[in-house]
Amino acid sequence: MTLLEQYIAGWRAHDVAAILATLSPDCVVIESFGPIYRGHDWVTRWVSTWLAEDGQVIDWTVRNLRSSPNDETAEWTFHYKWRGEEKSFDGATIAKLTDGKISYLREYATTAALYDWRGEFR
Repeated sequence: MTLLEQYIAGWRAHDVAAILATLSPDCVVIESFGPIYRGHDWVTRWVSTWLAEDGQVIDWTVRNLRSSPNDETAEWTFHYKWRGEEKSFDGATIAKLTDGKISYLREYATTAALYDWRGEFR
Protein backbone atom coordinates (compact mmCIF):
# COMPACT_ATOMS: atom_id res chain seq x y z
CA MET A 1 0.00 0.00 0.00
CA THR A 2 1.43 3.41 -0.94
CA LEU A 3 1.64 6.30 1.53
CA LEU A 4 -1.25 8.06 -0.21
CA GLU A 5 -3.36 4.91 0.06
CA GLN A 6 -2.45 4.66 3.76
CA TYR A 7 -3.40 8.33 4.27
CA ILE A 8 -6.77 7.74 2.62
CA ALA A 9 -7.29 4.52 4.62
CA GLY A 10 -6.78 6.58 7.80
CA TRP A 11 -9.54 8.95 6.70
CA ARG A 12 -11.83 6.04 5.83
CA ALA A 13 -11.26 4.59 9.30
CA HIS A 14 -11.66 8.01 11.00
CA ASP A 15 -8.24 7.37 12.57
CA VAL A 16 -6.24 10.53 13.29
CA ALA A 17 -3.15 8.55 14.37
CA ALA A 18 -3.16 6.56 11.10
CA ILE A 19 -3.39 9.78 9.09
CA LEU A 20 -0.53 11.38 11.03
CA ALA A 21 1.62 8.25 10.62
CA THR A 22 1.81 8.97 6.88
CA LEU A 23 2.79 12.65 7.26
CA SER A 24 6.11 14.21 8.14
CA PRO A 25 6.00 16.33 11.34
CA ASP A 26 6.49 19.52 9.28
CA CYS A 27 4.06 18.54 6.51
CA VAL A 28 1.95 20.96 4.48
CA VAL A 29 -1.55 19.77 3.57
CA ILE A 30 -3.68 21.92 1.26
CA GLU A 31 -7.31 20.92 1.25
CA SER A 32 -9.23 21.00 -2.04
CA PHE A 33 -11.32 23.96 -0.87
CA GLY A 34 -8.26 26.04 0.03
CA PRO A 35 -7.35 25.75 3.73
CA ILE A 36 -3.68 25.02 4.47
CA TYR A 37 -2.57 22.93 7.45
CA ARG A 38 1.09 23.00 8.50
CA GLY A 39 2.45 20.26 10.75
CA HIS A 40 0.92 17.53 12.87
CA ASP A 41 -0.73 19.89 15.37
CA TRP A 42 -2.75 21.68 12.68
CA VAL A 43 -3.65 18.45 10.87
CA THR A 44 -4.79 16.93 14.18
CA ARG A 45 -7.04 19.93 14.90
CA TRP A 46 -8.47 19.89 11.37
CA VAL A 47 -9.27 16.17 11.31
CA SER A 48 -10.56 16.10 14.90
CA THR A 49 -12.81 19.12 14.31
CA TRP A 50 -14.16 17.66 11.06
CA LEU A 51 -14.95 14.36 12.76
CA ALA A 52 -16.52 16.14 15.76
CA GLU A 53 -18.81 18.06 13.39
CA ASP A 54 -20.36 14.79 12.17
CA GLY A 55 -17.76 14.33 9.43
CA GLN A 56 -17.82 10.84 8.00
CA VAL A 57 -15.99 9.39 5.01
CA ILE A 58 -18.50 7.10 3.36
CA ASP A 59 -16.20 6.16 0.48
CA TRP A 60 -13.00 7.46 -1.09
CA THR A 61 -12.46 5.62 -4.37
CA VAL A 62 -8.97 6.04 -5.82
CA ARG A 63 -8.29 5.81 -9.55
CA ASN A 64 -5.15 6.32 -11.62
CA LEU A 65 -2.74 6.11 -8.70
CA ARG A 66 0.87 6.71 -9.69
CA SER A 67 3.77 6.32 -7.32
CA SER A 68 7.50 7.01 -7.48
CA PRO A 69 10.10 7.33 -4.72
CA ASN A 70 9.55 11.12 -4.55
CA ASP A 71 5.87 11.63 -5.27
CA GLU A 72 2.44 10.09 -5.67
CA THR A 73 -0.61 11.27 -7.58
CA ALA A 74 -4.15 9.97 -7.81
CA GLU A 75 -7.58 10.84 -9.08
CA TRP A 76 -10.47 9.99 -6.81
CA THR A 77 -14.12 10.31 -5.90
CA PHE A 78 -14.80 11.44 -2.33
CA HIS A 79 -18.19 10.55 -0.84
CA TYR A 80 -18.83 11.94 2.62
CA LYS A 81 -21.31 13.18 5.18
CA TRP A 82 -20.73 16.40 7.10
CA ARG A 83 -23.12 18.31 9.35
CA GLY A 84 -25.96 16.06 8.25
CA GLU A 85 -25.46 16.50 4.49
CA GLU A 86 -24.25 13.71 2.24
CA LYS A 87 -22.18 14.77 -0.79
CA SER A 88 -19.57 13.53 -3.21
CA PHE A 89 -17.16 15.05 -5.70
CA ASP A 90 -14.25 14.10 -7.92
CA GLY A 91 -10.74 15.35 -7.36
CA ALA A 92 -7.02 14.66 -7.50
CA THR A 93 -4.08 14.67 -5.10
CA ILE A 94 -0.41 15.44 -5.59
CA ALA A 95 1.83 14.25 -2.75
CA LYS A 96 5.55 14.91 -2.34
CA LEU A 97 7.49 12.34 -0.31
CA THR A 98 10.48 12.99 1.94
CA ASP A 99 12.23 10.34 4.04
CA GLY A 100 9.36 7.87 3.71
CA LYS A 101 6.59 10.32 4.70
CA ILE A 102 4.27 12.71 2.89
CA SER A 103 5.81 16.15 3.31
CA TYR A 104 3.44 18.03 0.97
CA LEU A 105 -0.09 17.03 -0.05
CA ARG A 106 -2.32 19.14 -2.28
CA GLU A 107 -5.87 18.19 -3.18
CA TYR A 108 -7.81 19.56 -6.14
CA ALA A 109 -11.58 19.34 -6.55
CA THR A 110 -13.38 19.45 -9.87
CA THR A 111 -15.13 22.76 -10.41
CA ALA A 112 -18.39 20.82 -10.51
CA ALA A 113 -17.86 20.13 -6.80
CA LEU A 114 -18.25 23.84 -6.11
CA TYR A 115 -21.79 24.02 -7.52
CA ASP A 116 -25.03 22.42 -6.42
CA TRP A 117 -27.43 20.56 -8.69
CA ARG A 118 -29.02 23.85 -9.78
CA GLY A 119 -25.66 25.22 -10.93
CA GLU A 120 -25.47 27.65 -8.01
CA PHE A 121 -22.21 28.24 -6.18
CA ARG A 122 -22.11 26.41 -2.83
